[in-house]
Amino acid sequence: MTVTIINLVLTTVILILGVWAFLKRRSDIASGTSRALAIPEVSLYLGIAFGLFAVSHALTLAGLAASLQTVIIIIRVIGYLLVMVAPVRILMKR
Repeated sequence: MTVTIINLVLTTVILILGVWAFLKRRSDIASGTSRALAIPEVSLYLGIAFGLFAVSHALTLAGLAASLQTVIIIIRVIGYLLVMVAPVRILMKR
């Protein structure tokens, strides 16, 4: 249970940081102050992915893991797919 609580807290922090980074990068690009390669949605993909992981941890802590096992698996697979999309977006950026 302690590991799941720690995972929930850390994944929630990553969700917040991912959304914050997305909003900041998007703002920097709009104002023209960005000099680096900018793909703001990558941080959003990562944030959402870890948000999904947070949901699965919260469901586990709520004691719903056994009854919602299929749902949790789907949530985690979608999260992992979003994590995979992030580096692919960077690789595809020209």
